[in-house]
Amino acid sequence: MDFMVESLETPALTKAQLADMLFDQIGLNKRESKDMIDAFFDLISKSVVDGQDVKISGFGNFQIRTKAPRPGRNPRTGEPIPIDSRRVVTFHASHKLKDQIQG
Repeated sequence: MDFMVESLETPALTKAQLADMLFDQIGLNKRESKDMIDAFFDLISKSVVDGQDVKISGFGNFQIRTKAPRPGRNPRTGEPIPIDSRRVVTFHASHKLKDQIQG
């Protein structure tokens, strides 16, 4: 199945545009398309928040990483400020996606 994005009005691909593509190219009704896209992203979000890695074959991996506390500083005043530890999401593109980007 081949998906084509004809034109994007904005530089980002939105969930609404993805739902429209499902409607146009697969034939799902608009409500089913929106629900499917929402469920897909909810599943990814919930999995990452729960600490599970999400691997999408041919696209990439989403992982949660814990950053250690570190010293920082206020750029306006130069005053030292401690930065607490925090969890961040990282994305690593697959080799297949990287190869497509490089042409």
